[in-house]
Amino acid sequence: MRVNVSRYFSFLFAIAVGSITFAPAMSQAGDWPTFRGPERTNVAPDSGLLKAWPEEGPKLLWKAEGAGRGYSSLAIAGDRIYTLGDAPSTASDQDEYLVCFNKADGKQIWKTKTGAPWTDGKPTWQSSRSTPTVDGDRVYVLTPFGVLLCCDIDGKEIWKKDLKKEFEGEKAEGWGYSESVLIDGNRLICTPGGPKNTMVALNKKTGETIWTTSRKDDRGAGHSSIVISNVGGTKVYVQSTGSGPMGVRADDGKLLWNYDIDKTTAVIPTPIVRENLVFFVAGYGRGGALLKQVPKDSGEIAIEEVYPLQKDLGNKHGGVTLVGDYLFGDSEDRGIIYCADLMTGEVKWKSRGSGKESASLVAADGHLYVHYADGTMTLVDASPEKFNEAGHFTVPGSGDRPSWAHPVILDGKLYVREGDVISCFDLREAK
Repeated sequence: MRVNVSRYFSFLFAIAVGSITFAPAMSQAGDWPTFRGPERTNVAPDSGLLKAWPEEGPKLLWKAEGAGRGYSSLAIAGDRIYTLGDAPSTASDQDEYLVCFNKADGKQIWKTKTGAPWTDGKPTWQSSRSTPTVDGDRVYVLTPFGVLLCCDIDGKEIWKKDLKKEFEGEKAEGWGYSESVLIDGNRLICTPGGPKNTMVALNKKTGETIWTTSRKDDRGAGHSSIVISNVGGTKVYVQSTGSGPMGVRADDGKLLWNYDIDKTTAVIPTPIVRENLVFFVAGYGRGGALLKQVPKDSGEIAIEEVYPLQKDLGNKHGGVTLVGDYLFGDSEDRGIIYCADLMTGEVKWKSRGSGKESASLVAADGHLYVHYADGTMTLVDASPEKFNEAGHFTVPGSGDRPSWAHPVILDGKLYVREGDVISCFDLREAK
């Protein structure tokens, strides 16, 4: 093995005089740095996980307090976990905080105040809901009021933008912003909503505007997050607003296509992209539709229906996940899980599990990890043949409010947030 001698002795000297400092680990390959994971597929690459759970559930490795009141999921990058919450038990006030924890043991590292708590609507609708996005040495988060903050990984604010004031952003309903922003190269892409600046691209380092997209008569931002599609060599940002899904050219922000839907209560789930296909889904009686993006000679992209909206595929806010060729999600918010063929929309099965009410899920190693609103976590086979539950347990900290935070799987561990409490479980098979 070749060794650079001068560098080697320089390294030893630096250790001797104490001149080397070890910075916190930043986002890297293998992280879960934003909502639904790095590619927003909501499928973890882990293998060798438990095929069934004991009666008490998988082993609890640690439990942490101080996440605050809210439904934000977890962003995990390097050796840290980030989330957003109102009135953390570690704070002395009721305000909203961006909170950071140690991934190894759950100890809180820091918290940064992001603003006032979200108190509009019913008590169960209140509190934080946007999952942070981590990129390198920066963390980005959007408050329910539409304030976008960029912080360093020690919680110091670098810049912020008010999507409502600076871009005349609008929500399609009064439930506050929930989007997890997209980082693509040197750009941050997000959705103020409304007809003037429906989508915007900002310089991720400074917050300066690069381009904006106008969608005529847009009803306002929904709650989904942007996903990337590549169609005939053109990168397309796919997003759903209160008016339905749309595709925006990444280079310049041009609106390439839109698929308008009738006005509904809210549009929440993040769309699913596979190559040139887009699966759009919404609840409140709307359903799911499969769309095909078709490149044209002029450089434009047309949209075609593979199948129109089907009510059997509707999902309110738990999200839908594609595993192989099959879609899995909750039927609206009824706690009835469905499996459907992506290409045809045919429902293969619907079934209740051990939990009750709405359900979110994440997939890994041939299984679905289903988080019900009553705090029940279940292990279900990701199979089109039949519904098979291979274990369930009640997550610590659940019961006071609905369990709406989406679970995360990373490095053989299951992370679940229940309001102020984050729990980490070992999913690996014993060796």
